[in-house]
Amino acid sequence: MAPLEWNLFGQSGSLSFTAGTLLWPIVFVMTDTINEFFGRRGVRFISWLAAGLIGYGFLFAFAAIELAPAGWWREAAQAQGVPDYQAAFAAVFGQGLWTIAGSLTAFLVGQLIDVSVFHRIRRATGERHVWLRATGSTAVSQLVDSFVVIWIAFVLGPQKWPTSLFLAVSTLNYAYKMACAVALIPLLYLMRRGIQAYLGPERARQLREQAAAA
Repeated sequence: MAPLEWNLFGQSGSLSFTAGTLLWPIVFVMTDTINEFFGRRGVRFISWLAAGLIGYGFLFAFAAIELAPAGWWREAAQAQGVPDYQAAFAAVFGQGLWTIAGSLTAFLVGQLIDVSVFHRIRRATGERHVWLRATGSTAVSQLVDSFVVIWIAFVLGPQKWPTSLFLAVSTLNYAYKMACAVALIPLLYLMRRGIQAYLGPERARQLREQAAAA
């Protein structure tokens, strides 16, 4: 069978998306579960906590680039015929700084949109259609997230991706995320049932009501 080829926004080749996208499915399930029982306040707390950790990684990477390299570091590069370890290190982590900046911005914007859409759907449907508020909020928030992170990391960043590549990869990232969000609906219901069994029906109901009202 011939390999799958695509031509999307003028970009032809094998299907490709960014590796960081692979981490997102578990984030969807956790965010929707926290939204369900702890509402906006809970999601905002974990979002700011995650943003703080991303920011810490950003500062660490920046500091590592700016530190003066040890003499043996340069000597080892020369011994192996490598022009400059430090330049390669700075190139890799320098691009990483743009990726972190894009991830941080897109994550915060996406999470704020997600929690807003989730509770709008919840107000309209009540306790029915858990799947609808979960996938609906993901559909809107990740449409923004998928394009913002690539724009900052690879269009504004040093790689200067062309618009066609930016649109192609962002679209594939979004399609992957939505496919995962739909596929993980049974897991969302399973987690919801497990939490209800652990807390008891009455306590679980109280938390859901408080989350909806907050």
